[in-house]
Amino acid sequence: MPIYEYRCEPCEHTFETLVRNSGDVAHCPECGSVEVAKQFSVPAAAQNGQASNALAVRNAPSYGCGGGPCGSGMCSME
Repeated sequence: MPIYEYRCEPCEHTFETLVRNSGDVAHCPECGSVEVAKQFSVPAAAQNGQASNALAVRNAPSYGCGGGPCGSGMCSME
C-alpha cells in the first residue's frame, strides 16, 4: 500500500498518509480539510545490505570526479 505526501491548501500543513484504495480521501490531520494537493516525492527503496549505485538519484550534486572515495570529495585531499 503506497504512502503519499500531501499539502493542505487551507493551512499549508504537509503530511504523509497511507492510501489503501482509490476510494480513500486524504484529509489534513491538522485542520481536517479535504482540500489537499498530492506532492511529488522521491520513492523509498528497500536495500538488501549490498551497496548499489543502481538506485542513485540522477542530476544529484557531485562532489569529486567519480565513484568510490572520489564521489565523497575526499580524493582532492590525498
